[in-house]
Amino acid sequence: MEYKKPSLTVDAIILIDGKLVLIKRGKDPFKGQYALPGGFVEYGERVEEAVEREVKEETGLNAEVSDFLGVYSAPDRDPRGHTISVVFYLEKIGGQLSAGDDAAEVKLFDLANLPELAFDHSEIIHDFIMRLTD
Repeated sequence: MEYKKPSLTVDAIILIDGKLVLIKRGKDPFKGQYALPGGFVEYGERVEEAVEREVKEETGLNAEVSDFLGVYSAPDRDPRGHTISVVFYLEKIGGQLSAGDDAAEVKLFDLANLPELAFDHSEIIHDFIMRLTD
C-alpha cells in the first residue's frame, strides 16, 4: 500500500524596528498577495537551515532562528496540496531588504495594519501577536 505524504514547508516571522517583513508573492498560488517569507524544505535539509535559506532568497536578509513558534498542518492550508509548515521567529543579522527568488516585492508592515495575507498566514501572525502579549 502506498501512502500519500504531505510536503514540509517553513515560514518566518521577522520584525525590523517593530515592523513585520512580508513578501508579495510573484507566483501562484496567491500571486500578488502578501505572505510571510518561506518555502519548501529541500531533501536532506534541516528546517532551521531551510527557513534561513528561504529568508535570504526572498528578502535579501541574513537572519538566524531565534525561537520556534509552531506547526501549522491543516490539510487545506495550501491549494497545491497538504503542506505542513514549521514556523520560526528569526532575527536579522545582516543583508539589505530586497525582493528575490519568487518574491515580487518585500515590505515592512505595522502589525496593527497588515494587508490581506496568503495561505493561513493571518492565523500564524495572530498567534505570534497573542504570544507577544502573554
